[in-house]
Amino acid sequence: MTELLDRIRGALVGLRMPRALEALDHTLQQLEKGEITAIEAIDGLLSEEFITRESRRIDMALRTAKLMPVKTLESFEFSFQPSLDRDRIAALAQLDFIRRAEVVHFLGPPGTGKSHLATALGVAAVKAGRSVYRATLAELIEGLAQAEREGRLPEKIRFYARASLLIVDEIGYLPITRGGANLFFQLVNARYEKGAMILTSNRGFAEWGEVFGDPVVATALLDRLLHHAVVIQIEGASYRLRAHADLIPEHVRANAPISPPPPPRRRGRPLKPKNGAANH
Repeated sequence: MTELLDRIRGALVGLRMPRALEALDHTLQQLEKGEITAIEAIDGLLSEEFITRESRRIDMALRTAKLMPVKTLESFEFSFQPSLDRDRIAALAQLDFIRRAEVVHFLGPPGTGKSHLATALGVAAVKAGRSVYRATLAELIEGLAQAEREGRLPEKIRFYARASLLIVDEIGYLPITRGGANLFFQLVNARYEKGAMILTSNRGFAEWGEVFGDPVVATALLDRLLHHAVVIQIEGASYRLRAHADLIPEHVRANAPISPPPPPRRRGRPLKPKNGAANH
């Protein structure tokens, strides 16, 4: 019996099944007491190992996909955003849009849960065994621009195009140069009808010409990004500012526009009034 157990332990070590090895003695005790059958013992050992490996796989995939910290649909407070159709979000979580290589757009003012929902769908995709990558638009363009300078642009585009789901966050928060817009278009074109995407933006589509600094490129982007698309508009207040809602004027909370805050005023000496006009 001892020799047999040693062989089993050696086999588990050779097969790299540390969790099953840890559970072996307890499983044998249950078996000897008649608490479980031999089939249940085998099932239990394999289940322990599978759960451990799956947990490690998911954790590594989430980190590789840049989906940390983890967000889930279960942790999203739908009651705070009544404009959202919960059933529609649940349907997206079935991940059929990935199989169909569709583009999901989350549009809304800052703090309304766009990034949370995008990340949560990415987490669901990872758990389902799909490859996912998440980045802000600024990060993507920075990576593409650096690759272009180093003569590695095709390779970088292939890297970003490889994932089953690409999440592009924060479109419209930072200005994009015309060169950056062209690089992003090349990536979108490489994924068009081949890979699914989730985009989040605080700007409406009519403003994308301004966002990307080139109406022609913006039109070409939208032509591809809206061809097979699901558009979800979120209308509501910022979840992050909920504790300070009383400090925000009611008309601002009720009519939060899908646009970025105005640029800061320039510092320095005030301009002199024209034609000797007096300041009031």
